[in-house]
Amino acid sequence: MTRAEIDAKVKEFLIEDLEIDEEKIRPEGKLKDDIGIDSLDFVDIVVIVENKFGFKIKPEEMAGVTTLKEFCDYVERKVRELGK
Repeated sequence: MTRAEIDAKVKEFLIEDLEIDEEKIRPEGKLKDDIGIDSLDFVDIVVIVENKFGFKIKPEEMAGVTTLKEFCDYVERKVRELGK
């Protein structure tokens, strides 16, 4: 899976599943402050990522992830580890 595919899947679930306005979705956007993701949304994200990408998010691995780009970097790293 390429980075572009990962970015597209993340953007897709943010818009379709979490109902985030597309205008708010920018790589440099802060997940909480700019995009508006709260703790309840994060619970949904954990389930969505497991279904779409095949791995479980570990909260300790997400420490320090504040922007959409950092989140996509994390997903890309985990996908590469799985060899997908």
